[in-house]
Amino acid sequence: MKKYLVYLIALIFIASGPSCSEKQKEESTDYTADVIVYGGTSAAVTAAVQVIKSGKTVLVVSPDKHLGGLSSGGLGFTDTGNKSVIGGLAREFYHRLYQHYDKPEAWKWQKKEEYGNKGQGTPAMDGADRTMWIFEPHAAEQVFEDFVKENNIKIYRDEWLDRKGGVEKKDGKIVSIKTLSGKTFTGKMFIDATYEGDLMAAAGVKYHVGREANSVYNEKWNGVQAGVFQHGHYFKKNISPYKVEGDPKSGLLPYISDEKIAENGSGDNKIQAYCFRMCLSANPDNRIPFEKPAGYDPAKYELLSRVYKAGWTETFDKYDPIPNKKTDTNNHGPFSTDFIGQNYDYPDATYERRKEIIKEHELYQKGLMYFLTNDPSVPADVRKEMSQWGLPKDEFKDNGGWPHQIYVREARRMIGPTVMNENHTLGLTKVEQPIGMGSYALDAHNAQRYVKADGFVQNEGDIGVHPKTPYSISYASIVPKKEECQNLFVPVCLSSSHIAYGSIRMEPVFMILGQSAASAAVQAIDANVAVQDVDYAKLKEQLLKDKQKLEL
Repeated sequence: MKKYLVYLIALIFIASGPSCSEKQKEESTDYTADVIVYGGTSAAVTAAVQVIKSGKTVLVVSPDKHLGGLSSGGLGFTDTGNKSVIGGLAREFYHRLYQHYDKPEAWKWQKKEEYGNKGQGTPAMDGADRTMWIFEPHAAEQVFEDFVKENNIKIYRDEWLDRKGGVEKKDGKIVSIKTLSGKTFTGKMFIDATYEGDLMAAAGVKYHVGREANSVYNEKWNGVQAGVFQHGHYFKKNISPYKVEGDPKSGLLPYISDEKIAENGSGDNKIQAYCFRMCLSANPDNRIPFEKPAGYDPAKYELLSRVYKAGWTETFDKYDPIPNKKTDTNNHGPFSTDFIGQNYDYPDATYERRKEIIKEHELYQKGLMYFLTNDPSVPADVRKEMSQWGLPKDEFKDNGGWPHQIYVREARRMIGPTVMNENHTLGLTKVEQPIGMGSYALDAHNAQRYVKADGFVQNEGDIGVHPKTPYSISYASIVPKKEECQNLFVPVCLSSSHIAYGSIRMEPVFMILGQSAASAAVQAIDANVAVQDVDYAKLKEQLLKDKQKLEL
C-alpha cells in the first residue's frame, strides 16, 4: 500500500509539472525573431514598436536595465530645434508626456499653473496631439515602458554583446549575436541602437572615432577650432593653468593637456566631452544633499576657483526648470560638468574600462557639486544657493538619485555609403532618399583644455552653427556598405562627420531614425533583399503613412 501511494504521488507530480518541451523552453538560451534590436535607447524602443506595428516579431537585447537612454536619463529639457519636423513615434512620445502632465496627479511638488506653459506645443501647432518637450526622467521612462507593454515587446535586459566573438556572420549577413551570459539571438535583420555602436563594430563595419580634418568632406567647422568661440564655454579672462599661478615649473593643474595645440581644421582622435545630465531638486522634502564623494580633492577644482576669482557669475544659468521644482542641469561656462578630455578611449574601450571612465565622470561631477556647496574659495552667495539644491529622492531611486546614463555625446560613427556632413545639414548639398529630418544647431562641446602660447589656459572644440532651415537625413547614412554587412541598420552611430553629428545626435532624431530603420528592416525581409537594396519608393510611402517628416 505504501509503495502504491508513493507511485501515485509521483504520477501526480509528473502530471502537474512542466512538460519536457516546456522545460526545454525554460532552459533554452537560443532566441529567434524577425528583427533583433541591440540597445535600450529611445531609438531601440521606437524601432521595436515599429516592427510590431508592421506585423513582424522583434526581440530587444539591452545592456541597460532602464529604457530610454538620455531621454529618461536626465535630459528632460529636450534639444528639439524646429519641432514641426518631429513626427511619427517620436512625436507620439512627446504627446504622451503632454497627456501625463495634463493630469493633476502628475504635479506632486508643484502646481501645474505655477509651472505654466513651458515646453508645451501650442494648440495651433499641435492640434489634438499636443506635446510636452520638458519632463521628469521617471515620466519619460514610464512612456517607454508603456510602449513596450502595449506592444508586448520582449526585452532582455542587462544583456551585453560578446564583442570578441559574439557576432556570427555568413555570406555578408549577421546570422546571430551572442551575449556574455551565453544567450544567442538569431534574426533576419539587426538594428544597432546603442550610443557606442558595439554591434556595428563587432560585425566588421568600418567606422570613425574623433574629428575628421576639414579637407575630408570639404567642411569648415570640423577638426580643431582653437580660438573659435560660438558659445560661452571658454575662459573669457586670462587664467593661469599652473599649480603656482604664473609658474610653468610648478606643473599644470588637473585636467589640462600638456599637448601642443594642432593646426585649425586638422583632424584628431579627440571627441567632445561627456557629462551626466543631473536632475536636481531644491525642494527640502525631495532632496538628497550633496555628499563628499570617494577620493574628493578640492585641488581638482582649483581652476574653477580662479574663474570665480576673475569675476564669473554664471553658475546657475543652465539649471533649466522641469516640472515639480526640478532641473535638467547641463554644462555651462569654462569649467563645469563636462569632464573635458577624459573620454577619448571610451568608444573602443572594453566594458571594464568604460565602467571606470563612467565612474571617473561620476566622481568628478559629484566632487564638483560638493566643492560648489562647501569650498571657501567659492563665493558665499553661490555656496548659499547651492546648499538649497540636491539630487531628487524620487528620480533614479535604484541609484541614489544619480542618472543611470552618462551623456555619450559622440562615440563611434559608421562610414556608410553616404556620410552626412555639414554641407548636407547647412543645405549646401542635396540629401538623397530622406528618412527623417534634423534641425538643431551643429553643436559640439569642448574636446580639449590646453595651454595657449601666451601661457594661459583655454578650451577648444565648442562649436554652435545653426542651419538656416531643417535638413533631411539620408537612408544611405543608416546602413553599412553592402560589402561589409547586408542586414544591419545603425540609426544612432550613423554615418556622419563629427560636426554634422553635432546636430543629428539629438534624442528626437534618434527616435525618428529608429522607427525608419525598423520600417526598412520589415520591407527588406518581405522583399528578401539586402538593406542596401530596399525599394525607397515603397519605404517613403510607409514613412509618410506613419507621419514621418522627410523634407520641407
